[in-house]
Amino acid sequence: MNSIEQLREALQAADAVVIGAGAGLSVSAGYTYSGERFNRHFADFIVKYGFGDEYSASFYNFPTQEEFWAFWSRIIYYERYAPIPKPQVFKDLLRIVADKDYFVITTNADHLFQRTGFDKQRLFYTQGDYGLWQCRKPCHQQTYDNESQVMQMFHEQSDMRIPSELIPRCPVCGGEMYPNLRGGSWFVQDEGWYAAADRYQAFMDSHTKGKVVYLDLGTGGNTPAIIKYPFMQRTFANSDATYVSINFGEAYAPLVIRRRSICINNDIATVLSDI
Repeated sequence: MNSIEQLREALQAADAVVIGAGAGLSVSAGYTYSGERFNRHFADFIVKYGFGDEYSASFYNFPTQEEFWAFWSRIIYYERYAPIPKPQVFKDLLRIVADKDYFVITTNADHLFQRTGFDKQRLFYTQGDYGLWQCRKPCHQQTYDNESQVMQMFHEQSDMRIPSELIPRCPVCGGEMYPNLRGGSWFVQDEGWYAAADRYQAFMDSHTKGKVVYLDLGTGGNTPAIIKYPFMQRTFANSDATYVSINFGEAYAPLVIRRRSICINNDIATVLSDI
């Protein structure tokens, strides 16, 4: 029996499926952060600053808020609101788990799960959401939807700057706003974040036994304590559980759970399609 057949059988027999999604899943859906896609959308910034990829460029200290938000409104638009390059990846995943008791935890902030039909009540975005922003300080623990403002910034920017009147200001202190993405102690975890965290914890607590599949999709070594290590630990603690790692070139399982693990070194989109 090959690994795809093993995975198909494990999923069919599962009492519950916990999906852990890292950057690799979004990459498989076309969200690449360097190369042709980045060069096409950020050519002017690349020429001026020599940026090589979107991730490292996102840490750059721009000289003005007008330029900062010109850059960031593009990131937010392309990662959160623009048409999904390859939505079939998520549609295939949803088809696989739709009739199962499932929950999703992800370190991605692109909301691709919600945008492709997954139940909002079964999603926990641990690291924030491109579609929200917050006070930079922060002076209060609240986030704000940004779609209409981002669209205006995106369409009205010129020469790598947005009009000054479009710079977002905190409605409480009047200070700078910032994307609601985890990057320091200033990250806001609002009521919605805590509610999702509670739902996820309740789900995990209700499935400590039985045939649980921990489906690790494209998580790497950046934040293994959020998804990868807990999935491995829970598999070790439950003799009926199965740990699955699908990650092109990085799929592995520790020796202590290897007999109850399925590791597939292949593109996630291809594997889900095959299932």
